[in-house]
Amino acid sequence: MNYTTKIQRAIKFAIKTHEVYQKQIRKGKEIAYITHPLTVGIILANASANEDVIVAGILHDTIEDSVQEKKVTKEMISKRFGENVMQLVLSVTEQNREFSWEERKKEALEHIKDFNNDSLLVKSADVVSNVSELIDDYKRDGEQVFLRFHASKEKTIKQQLKVINAILKRWDENPLTGNLVFLAKNLLEIRETEVVPENRVKVMEYQDYDENIKIQCPLCNWRGTPKNGADIESHEILFDVYCPVCGKMLLIVNSPSTK
Repeated sequence: MNYTTKIQRAIKFAIKTHEVYQKQIRKGKEIAYITHPLTVGIILANASANEDVIVAGILHDTIEDSVQEKKVTKEMISKRFGENVMQLVLSVTEQNREFSWEERKKEALEHIKDFNNDSLLVKSADVVSNVSELIDDYKRDGEQVFLRFHASKEKTIKQQLKVINAILKRWDENPLTGNLVFLAKNLLEIRETEVVPENRVKVMEYQDYDENIKIQCPLCNWRGTPKNGADIESHEILFDVYCPVCGKMLLIVNSPSTK
């Protein structure tokens, strides 16, 4: 994809929204927020996305994150960049900002089920950008990275994994599948780390897993097996085993599809 006039206009529009009008920065850092939508645009261009998808990627946060006095609306996006771009931007925009973090993330996750391939690609690039940055920050700053978020480390990582799994289930030929699976594995490694060594989550490969394996919760001392008593949450590329009493994650089992 060449550097078209439409892409150029989208970059200028995003810069005004995120940088000029509000000097928006990345959460917990002194890095200009505009670096994120521009990164999303680059990821989409490298994935050979079409012009509208790249433009939507660059503009994907303009409605959600614009300030009230310079509010970006769907009508504004449609007038300047076309109905298709507007619909793509709207599809990845959180609609109810007054909801709690849990409610907003649950609603956003549900919307992925109705995405077309172009929306899935924009969402994928957004996730690749955000999660790559999170992993890089974690390597540099450690556990304090998660203090920037509205949810705990456990909830933040679990939500990202749910989003990745939802995307992977929807589109087998997504050009960013490899990136998403790689990042999911990195998130699993981070999630395994706990402050207290004996509380660390055990990670095992599918071939080593036995549903009758005896497990004990290090927090509440519940004893049982995955088959009898434990709570299991299945995903596309893994499944988790939780303590049914206190909710502590006890096992992460990598499925053969992660190979």
